[in-house]
Amino acid sequence: MKIYSSLWNADDWATRGGLEKTDWSKAPFVASYRSFHVDGCEASVNARFCATQGKRWWDQREFQDLDGLQYRRMSWVRQKYTIYNYCTDRSRYPTMPSECKMDRDV
Repeated sequence: MKIYSSLWNADDWATRGGLEKTDWSKAPFVASYRSFHVDGCEASVNARFCATQGKRWWDQREFQDLDGLQYRRMSWVRQKYTIYNYCTDRSRYPTMPSECKMDRDV
């Protein structure tokens, strides 16, 4: 399972050449998680170790990746809505960040 979430002011570098602007009149911006607990391994941990730790149904092998339809849907959402992906920004990060290497579909 993967969770996608980010919130930062990137007006000075992640704006597609100034095409995407933050509408500061909509501030304040609030993002939060309530009663959220993560049962998982961080990207830097050996994946084989992580695979042996799951005790719940969502930790089982059949839920570790998307099926074909789910993958196509995720790709569609990424293609349509992703404005900036630091994992693919070779000018800013010539060497891919380690957490991005774990994501085969970047």
